[in-house]
Amino acid sequence: MYNYKHYCKNLHKYIHIVDVCFFTVSQEQIKNLYQRFQQLSGNHEKISRDDLERIPALNNNPIRKQIITAFFDKRNQHQNDVGSLDEIGFEQFLMVMSHFRPVNSTATEEEKVTVRKQKLRFLFNMHDTDNDGIITLDEYRTVVEELLSQSGAIETEVARSIADAAMLEVASTNVPHMAPDDFYEGITFEHFEQILKGIEMESRMSIRFLDMNTATMRCGKLSS
Repeated sequence: MYNYKHYCKNLHKYIHIVDVCFFTVSQEQIKNLYQRFQQLSGNHEKISRDDLERIPALNNNPIRKQIITAFFDKRNQHQNDVGSLDEIGFEQFLMVMSHFRPVNSTATEEEKVTVRKQKLRFLFNMHDTDNDGIITLDEYRTVVEELLSQSGAIETEVARSIADAAMLEVASTNVPHMAPDDFYEGITFEHFEQILKGIEMESRMSIRFLDMNTATMRCGKLSS
């Protein structure tokens, strides 16, 4: 049974997270996410990495590992903290899910810019695994290899070569006057923003968690 009393008691907190993050989600969708969270956690207050590992919809995602890690990365909780969590509650779960939702239609231009930066920072954090503020060649290579080689159509060495060539192209774009013997440390967040400048993020950041049967829950004016 879903802990609807706990949900009703804390609904105002969940709505506050939605408002603070400026993302579009209805109370019905919050309810569905809460029910999904309860399913994943076995009706406990927190979920672990193992709980997310059991999500069928993530099985064939080439960056499954990075997505799961992102949920437990303190950098994604908008609290200027670093490190990793062993478990997260629904509020933290909802905070991370906000990065996968479109910005609220009522958001101002300034708020839209803020949300885009938050989404880009979230993506950057997924690649910057050691939290040093730079996506190194090794970090970038790992992601590209996983994206290309898991399909089975491209061998690991070919994927590695593609990653190296892509990083070289990024280096020549971001540091156009770099000498042949200069060492390119990696992609900073500022470089990352430039690389993705002009690319619409809303339709490119989505994740499916709601492959479930939802039970009826009513809380005040909230109904299924």
